[in-house]
Amino acid sequence: IKSCIMGSHTLSKDDVNYRMHFRMINEQQVEDITIDFFYKPHTITLLTCTVLSLMYFAFTRDDGNPDNNVWVGLILVISFFLVISVLAFPNGPFTRPHPAIWRIVFGLSVLYFLFLVFIIFLNWHQVKQLMYWLDPNLRYAKREADIMEYAVNCHVITWERIVSHFDIFAFSHFWGWGMKALLIRSYGLCWTISITWELTELFFMHLLPNFAECWWDQVILDILLCNGGGIWLGMTVCRFLEMRTYHWASIKDIHTTTGKIKRAALQFTPASWTYVRWLDPKSSVQRMMGVYLFMIIWQLTELNTFFLKHIFVFPASHALSWCRILFVGIITAPTVRQYYAYLTDTQCKRVGTQCWVFGAIAFLEALACIKFGQDLFSKTQILYVILWLLCLVFITFLCLYGMVWYAENYGPKGKVYTSSNGLHDVHRATHSKSHDGGQKGPCSVICKAQRHGLHGGTRSRQSGILLYHISLCVRVCLKECCTCSFNFCVFEGLELHANQFEPSIDQE
Repeated sequence: IKSCIMGSHTLSKDDVNYRMHFRMINEQQVEDITIDFFYKPHTITLLTCTVLSLMYFAFTRDDGNPDNNVWVGLILVISFFLVISVLAFPNGPFTRPHPAIWRIVFGLSVLYFLFLVFIIFLNWHQVKQLMYWLDPNLRYAKREADIMEYAVNCHVITWERIVSHFDIFAFSHFWGWGMKALLIRSYGLCWTISITWELTELFFMHLLPNFAECWWDQVILDILLCNGGGIWLGMTVCRFLEMRTYHWASIKDIHTTTGKIKRAALQFTPASWTYVRWLDPKSSVQRMMGVYLFMIIWQLTELNTFFLKHIFVFPASHALSWCRILFVGIITAPTVRQYYAYLTDTQCKRVGTQCWVFGAIAFLEALACIKFGQDLFSKTQILYVILWLLCLVFITFLCLYGMVWYAENYGPKGKVYTSSNGLHDVHRATHSKSHDGGQKGPCSVICKAQRHGLHGGTRSRQSGILLYHISLCVRVCLKECCTCSFNFCVFEGLELHANQFEPSIDQE
């Protein structure tokens, strides 16, 4: 394709790569708008409401309490920053339930990132004073390791003792791994992260006493029941969502009240579902190293959870703990999607903005733990850390090798694969045997371009975009079906035979 004429503008190769690959994971557009009001810009209205609310809070409230003044000021600063986030920040890879929600999530992650930068430049006394200002009860908080005993009388195994371990933390393990499986969507990676995390607890037990567990608690309750059950539940939901046919009707076309309510509730479900394949038999070394880095950062994020509450002394039930866990879980969803696209899509040359901020947050949390926990880390046994890294490398290598071997020998042959870049969904019908034992052909490919690119503009501009997507469709078809005879490409219901269309079109 030499060029694509869009009015008087010619798209360069770099421009196409950015718009069609990176933008799909960093600034996803809403394809099917059902209620126009919620997707039209209301910038003037928002500005008016912002100024009026600011005037109200500035001139009507009592400013005699200095602490209250600081609280209200911080809350309003955060609120107005989130307003700017809705106006200026990218949507990210998701559009459900509304792109504004994910802009706010990204804005909160930026605020948390800046807060961590601020914390790093304080001293220990200032950090403790800040925590006491946020919650005066933290003055009396104690570490869980100072008031509880772990891994005691492990040889005593009774039914009552086992049942007593099924508490809120066991449920959080189960539910958390269900959510992780929904994000990762790979049995191999989930089980590897689960097992390596238990090894992480063993190697860091000399620093965090609450990592000490009885063998039956760690192996049976944690790995097999809680983690394994959560992984199975999450992957079952993934398989169900992969099998669904996603055809969304406008709420204006639904005439029953029950149907409208159901459609409104379904707005909080995924608009589509991408089949994820982290590794395949032809994966490059760079891709395998990317998966290994992904698992390392995942372990680091989990470790930060325990080191933060141990060093800064707040219980697991405190809002600082569970709010952070909930927040990190939310920003992990777009992060994993963006990192997967960067790892698997050769045309995506940049990581998404949410992925970048997430990585910065993980390392800044670790840096804060190291700076303010020097007394704790001075007890670190370097040999344990080295053995931990070696075990992580070895187990991760076994996992990656097993995933590649399984995909090569037992991988699905007629699976419907969804492209990771979000540009087009490629449904590839693989070679199947016909009744006479020969190859069934020809290979059919459906390339579905994003419809939002065909809306608006002059008819000539739409024609230029249409021809570009059709030519790109043919190029992808030829690439994907290199092992079978390519015959036709279906583009938005338009059947185009290969002998009727040349990929090197310069005209509208």
